[in-house]
Amino acid sequence: MTPEERTERPLEETGSGSAYEEARKRVQARRDFGANLIAYVVVNASFIAVWAMTGGGYFWPAWIIGAWGVGLVLHAWEVFVRRPITEADIEREMHRNR
Repeated sequence: MTPEERTERPLEETGSGSAYEEARKRVQARRDFGANLIAYVVVNASFIAVWAMTGGGYFWPAWIIGAWGVGLVLHAWEVFVRRPITEADIEREMHRNR
């Protein structure tokens, strides 16, 4: 099967099993994070533009940028840093409590 044939087939036909599903979930998580990041930049840029066009003053967009930024950092942690639980992790925890 050529790479082009693999990419054109529906997901249900390309494979099954735990490793495949885990890889698919990781790819989807990265795509979701990218969409969240783009929305963060576009929406917050719009808020800053509204703030600037209404005369500046108190920088109220900071509240939205900060709150959403915390959520974005947590999302990035989940997607790029946190690793899945492995059998070795479970074994280590079981032996630790003995």
